[in-house]
Amino acid sequence: MSTWQEIENKCLSCKSCRLCEKRKNVVFGVGNRQAKVMFIGEGPGEQEDIQGEPFVGKAGQLLDKMLYAVDLDRHKNVYITNIVKCRPPMNRDPQEDEQESCIGYLREQTRLIRPRIIVTLGRIAGMKLIKPDLRITREHGTIIERKGVFMMPMLHPAALLRNQSQMEGAFNDFLILREKIKEVCPEVYGL
Repeated sequence: MSTWQEIENKCLSCKSCRLCEKRKNVVFGVGNRQAKVMFIGEGPGEQEDIQGEPFVGKAGQLLDKMLYAVDLDRHKNVYITNIVKCRPPMNRDPQEDEQESCIGYLREQTRLIRPRIIVTLGRIAGMKLIKPDLRITREHGTIIERKGVFMMPMLHPAALLRNQSQMEGAFNDFLILREKIKEVCPEVYGL
């Protein structure tokens, strides 16, 4: 069994795929490492690569506002990470082999956190973690249970910035999430 520090150290020095070649920083994750709610995106963008923290650009600022609206906070009661820990060139989708090179780190993070709820942000994360044929525009906000963990796909904040007409539906997803938290792990709001 690995510890947080062992996993993070291994990840920070990883050279398992081509994404390591141009990275500035490995973007491991941020938040409460005992959180019962885990948000998982697809991969870091430019600002995340520069700062070494997930979701810190414009999309991250939107995510923070939506979290705040339902009494969640990236530093207090959730944990945020990505499938791949290095930025894909030009913010392209992480390729399957890159995802496979990195998925072990995510599995270890998930094993250590033992979340009750996993929220996937965007199509790529939803397809990788929930189901390969996920239709994010149709299925966002739905909740499935897998081995005692509730999984919920949501629209990626960057997609919402590009298509503001989806903002109301995305906010409703956060309201659904808040109710599910109150139902299965109300202690999240006591942190």
